[in-house]
Amino acid sequence: MILIVGIGNNIDLVSFPRINSWVNFRRIKMSHSYYNIWIHCIFSTKNRHPLIQPDFEHQLYERIKKNAEELGCYPIYINGTENHIHLLFLQNPKKNLTEIIKQIKGETSYWLNQEHRTIKFGWQVGFAAFSVSESQLEIVKKYIRNQKEHYKKQSFDQE
Repeated sequence: MILIVGIGNNIDLVSFPRINSWVNFRRIKMSHSYYNIWIHCIFSTKNRHPLIQPDFEHQLYERIKKNAEELGCYPIYINGTENHIHLLFLQNPKKNLTEIIKQIKGETSYWLNQEHRTIKFGWQVGFAAFSVSESQLEIVKKYIRNQKEHYKKQSFDQE
């Protein structure tokens, strides 16, 4: 399995060593229930300041990926700009969405402040999240992939 992490015009491929196949994590049986909850989540830096720097952006995406996986979620696309992140992932239905995002934001904020002391990093309170139909995944991936170009034309506030 491949995680596509978009950085600028370059797309980096990062492997998922723990996931053996697409089918294994897409349809997980829970007694007599099935789930497939795709979430497109957006969260911004504190006061929407341009705090996400190119020198640690890729590491931040890797950290978000790692945190999501530890919570039983499977991110398939991460990208953003200097003031916000888009994350597309398969949600663990045993976890509350608010707690998932709170944990990801808390750990990454702590990590950035420990590793990159040149800035005081923080995330804005709250987030936006939308469920995504499987038939729309490719459209959402394309939208996330093109974030930097999109925000050259339209600001985060205008969107």
